[in-house]
Amino acid sequence: MIERKKVQEVFKKYVAPYDVTNEKIALKIVHTYHTAQVAEKIAKSIGLDEENIELAWLIGLLHDIGRFEQLRIYNTFDDSKSIDHADFAVKLLFQEGLIRKFIKEDIYDDIIYKAIQNHNKYQIESELTKEEAVHAKIIRDANKTDIFRIHVEEVENKKNVLYNEVNLKTQKISPEVLETFLSNKLIDRKYVKNDIDEFVVNIAFIYDYNYPKGLEIIKEEKYIERIFSLLEGCKETEQQTKTIKQVALDFLEENIK
Repeated sequence: MIERKKVQEVFKKYVAPYDVTNEKIALKIVHTYHTAQVAEKIAKSIGLDEENIELAWLIGLLHDIGRFEQLRIYNTFDDSKSIDHADFAVKLLFQEGLIRKFIKEDIYDDIIYKAIQNHNKYQIESELTKEEAVHAKIIRDANKTDIFRIHVEEVENKKNVLYNEVNLKTQKISPEVLETFLSNKLIDRKYVKNDIDEFVVNIAFIYDYNYPKGLEIIKEEKYIERIFSLLEGCKETEQQTKTIKQVALDFLEENIK
């Protein structure tokens, strides 16, 4: 049985030793709670039963548990320069036994493990059970949806935690990144050469949604319009970013039923 109050207390206790004045740590704590809420909404939207709605919420709360040690040790969100934070999360939870502090029963362990391990990968591994696949899809959608919220806050509050605004306004989008985006495909990070490429990579997350609810939230909150407000008046990439923005908005319209 998943006891939300207990789970939240354990999570608060786990993150307490970390430096919450570090903006990256604070960002990930807030992201954790928001992602859990979005996961719950998605689970409800596809008609899951109460047990699986609670499980989706729990996975949302645990999906980034590996980020805190990653930040403490490496001070970066970049897995390529540190550790794969999803693989590290399942190591913490299941090899080191942290999962039992959150929930006593082990009946959900395989689903939690696979969902968290797959939440940041380029694509979901094929050999999953139906239940594992559903929860892997939910957490991927929920995580991406809240990443859009994070980017909007980054833009509107000029935090410069994820991006350097000067770089975004002076760099050019790599041809491979632009071509892949306009093909309505996820972008392989091997093509990323600078901040503006990384920016476009994250907008391309819209192409990897499994359920409409996350896209609905992006549309309702006007995340695309608000994110691109950062690049208004940028002469270097003005035409490119206008095109990307319109393609993204058209994609939302076409894929929300």
